[in-house]
Amino acid sequence: MLVEKLKNDMIEAMRLHQKLRLTVIRMVKAALDKERIDNKKEINDDLVIEVVGKQIKLRKDSIEEFKKANRQDLVDQTEEELEILKAYLPKQLTDEEVEQIIDETIKKIGASSMKDMGKVMKEITPQVRGKYDLGILSNLIKQKLS
Repeated sequence: MLVEKLKNDMIEAMRLHQKLRLTVIRMVKAALDKERIDNKKEINDDLVIEVVGKQIKLRKDSIEEFKKANRQDLVDQTEEELEILKAYLPKQLTDEEVEQIIDETIKKIGASSMKDMGKVMKEITPQVRGKYDLGILSNLIKQKLS
């Protein structure tokens, strides 16, 4: 279970004095607790994946901003944080696997134009959440439907 892995990794990071890793894990745990309290959700693997996914998206956005500001030191640190976070996501799907899922879904739904984009996304998202970047997924679907 991912919650147990987080707890064990936090203890290990404290023991080994891995400050960055400990900070990232504590941020994830705080985000989990916030999500649990705000939305009255039970902490389970799906919630951990959702929260970690949000944290990864935040880091990717930050990296872009840091690059614009010419702050390589912050880019490097944020990339390290990204690597730590990725350990809590399930095995990522390859582009080929995602394209196959898209093709099968388009055929199954009978999607033929951009107006079917929402239906396709709605069908695919639960299958790939946490396993593939949804922004890239959206672009791939747009390419296939246009």
